Amino acid sequence: MQNLLGRTLELVAPDRAQVVRLLAALARNLADAQLQGLSAENRFDAAYKSIMQLAMLALHAHGYRPRTSVPGHHQTAIQCLTLTINLPPATVRLLDALRKQRNLSDYSGDLVPESAVVDCVAAAGDLQRQLREWLGRERPELL
Repeated sequence: MQNLLGRTLELVAPDRAQVVRLLAALARNLADAQLQGLSAENRFDAAYKSIMQLAMLALHAHGYRPRTSVPGHHQTAIQCLTLTINLPPATVRLLDALRKQRNLSDYSGDLVPESAVVDCVAAAGDLQRQLREWLGRERPELL
């Protein structure tokens, strides 16, 4: 991640209060993603947002944050999960496919299939569990 510093990442001081806020926000988004009264697009957006909050939190725990003024910060945050919490590359590829689905929906108006909503909610739940385990093991002072 050091080689991305100044290009797509910047340094921050890890902060327990921010970690707690992000954990609460992503839990709310994940709960919203499961509300059957919402459209598939809105449930997908809420689940994807929780994935991004988890990826941002993982970077934050290491003292980094994406430079949001630089294009591709979502991709950077997702790809760094292999480095931040040792997420397997296959899982990162799945998360990146969900990012691409989100882009199609947001920028082209494509409909989100229910199967993508299910995949996104499941991926967000799995990532939440893995990140909490990692934080508990590696950075318990942030919880």
